[in-house]
Amino acid sequence: METALYLLPNTLGDTPIEQVLPKYNTEIIREIKYFIVENIRTARRFLKKVDHDINIDSLTFYTLDEHTQPKDINDYLKPLEDGSSMGVISEAGCPIIADPGALVVNMAQYKGLKVVPLIGPSSIILSLMASGFNGQNFTFHGYLPIESKKRSTVLRDMEVRAYNESQTQLFIETPYRNIKLMEDILRVCRPQTRLCIAANITCENEYIRTKTIKEWKGHLPEINKCPTIFLIYKS
Repeated sequence: METALYLLPNTLGDTPIEQVLPKYNTEIIREIKYFIVENIRTARRFLKKVDHDINIDSLTFYTLDEHTQPKDINDYLKPLEDGSSMGVISEAGCPIIADPGALVVNMAQYKGLKVVPLIGPSSIILSLMASGFNGQNFTFHGYLPIESKKRSTVLRDMEVRAYNESQTQLFIETPYRNIKLMEDILRVCRPQTRLCIAANITCENEYIRTKTIKEWKGHLPEINKCPTIFLIYKS
């Protein structure tokens, strides 16, 4: 195995490993002894799910979250600089995408270290694939403002871009605020604008539907506390 910083996708929810991750990922993971993760407890659980025989106590974990300082990231890469492969694990889906892992990859690139992204599920890409919207021109906005007035302004701006630029607009919300966000979308957007709601992607209770704003009114799905991607596009 070539020495590198491997970007290791995680499952989305409790999806079986074999359903969403190639066997090659498991082979790579077995060879890595140093991991940079968002949460050590869930990373350990993921590794055991990949291979029950992995000796978790023999592994070294570095935490990378919103509290991690840039100087710490530089130290995290010492094993890689000394010739040992390392892995970056996201809480769910692909590392770096809507994930703090970009900081360590940026440092690795700056230092001229090899970075290898591995194949795995991305809720952003999968929802776009299933929406029926423009997959050649799209923008992911991440989380929208919490305050309703500011969020309404952002939603209107996104809708204008969807119409003027034929650009699909993707965004997310903290799961327990899904209902409030959907209500704001229905209140702000034009009746003919299309909205795709994609929840629990790759999981047993996956839900992906596209309808117009008018069609959604009075028929919103029960997705409170469910990981969800929202997409809007022109009629």
